[in-house]
Amino acid sequence: QVQLVESGGGLVQAGGSLRLSCAASELIFPNYSMGWFRQAPGKGREFVAAHWRSSGITEYEASVKGRFTITSDNARNKVYLQMNSLKAEDTGVYFCAATTLASTRWVIDYELWGQGTQVTVSS
Repeated sequence: QVQLVESGGGLVQAGGSLRLSCAASELIFPNYSMGWFRQAPGKGREFVAAHWRSSGITEYEASVKGRFTITSDNARNKVYLQMNSLKAEDTGVYFCAATTLASTRWVIDYELWGQGTQVTVSS
């Protein structure tokens, strides 16, 4: 069973930056599209960004477009989420996920999930 492990979360002031990492236990990028989701306290899990395997296209939720960047390092089986100009509303637990579908924003379509990493942005 492939495992995903996130790291890089923490406490940062508004306007600051963080880089999240997601390490896969084995080579998955040829077969999976990778996504980042987040869950704020008392809210459902929401799509943040994804990298579609077949097209190579990256896609972002509207509120993070221009501030967040998803990248992957196939040689290291890692996916990153660079988060700049962070806002208080970016606070939440961030999850890395993988899907065999070519492209989807739906939580239910992702088969593999990490345990999450907490991001807290103070205003």
